[in-house]
Amino acid sequence: MNCRVDLLAHLEAYVAAVDEASFTRAADRLGIAQPLLSRRIKTLEAHFGGLLFDRSRRQVTTTELGVLLLPYAQDVLDRAQRLRHVARSARESAVCAVGVPADCGPAALARVIRAGAERGTTIGVRELPPDERVSGLADGSLEYALVRVSPEHAALRVPLGLASAPPAHAPEGASRDPAGTRRRRPRPVHLEDLRPRRGRGTTREQRVPVPILTLAEDQVPSAQDRLGRAAARAGLPEGLVRPAGPMATALAETLAGRVTLLCAEPFARRHGAGWAPLGDGSLHRGCDVDAARRQQGGADVPGWLVTLLAAAAGAAATRPATAPPGAMGGEAPSRLAARG
Repeated sequence: MNCRVDLLAHLEAYVAAVDEASFTRAADRLGIAQPLLSRRIKTLEAHFGGLLFDRSRRQVTTTELGVLLLPYAQDVLDRAQRLRHVARSARESAVCAVGVPADCGPAALARVIRAGAERGTTIGVRELPPDERVSGLADGSLEYALVRVSPEHAALRVPLGLASAPPAHAPEGASRDPAGTRRRRPRPVHLEDLRPRRGRGTTREQRVPVPILTLAEDQVPSAQDRLGRAAARAGLPEGLVRPAGPMATALAETLAGRVTLLCAEPFARRHGAGWAPLGDGSLHRGCDVDAARRQQGGADVPGWLVTLLAAAAGAAATRPATAPPGAMGGEAPSRLAARG
């Protein structure tokens, strides 16, 4: 007998025959033919080297060996049942991993998690750099992710701007633009305006431009190339735009007035920084919510998830589109656009 494959089935036949005191009733209980049950018991007896049942009488009775082994056989079956139950529970409560940028707002991500729970899906949010979100979709470690695409072909666009130190007179936590005006929409910033000024009457700050730091989310090669070319066309000194280190350090330097930080408005506001949008829309983030391609034809992203992830990233839809009904709650998801 191949114990690794057949042991449980053979033990089930043995225990059922003991409980029913009849091979026929035991076979009916297990839903198998009586000859098959008899063969399983004989195979088990050969494996253990002794009879489990006395077949010399009209009614099947259990031998001493059969009585001795019964509690151990029942224990094995009970443990196997618990193992199956744990495995089933794990499948039913499997975490749906969703990859997001590191600068998403916690409150917005909490809404994603709650919305999943309302639809019977346990969502695990993973903050990952752009390249790891793409690779996570490819290897199946992520079910969904916000991925970077060119702004021209993106379903979602995140307006970027420059975060700066809040005005010295602004109360702590006040939402103000770099000019210090509460709730007034800040004027767009053009890179040409950041060129160092020359001539009499200019201040030191105007002669020495403030460095621009970029977060990991904007350090993807395509975004860096665009920003570098735009900075060169604007006549900015080489090296003025450079990658930021740790996010907390970059924020501290920004709030201290030593640098400006390229980021989305919600991120800047959450940390009390001033913010003004970049005038060049080609420098904004383009992104889409993508799904792991586990089957031919792929999987659709639920519309509610697209909407909530877009809000978490500070994105807005560039154009509407529809898609066939998808999973996660059985809704008819609205794909905002095809991935560019």
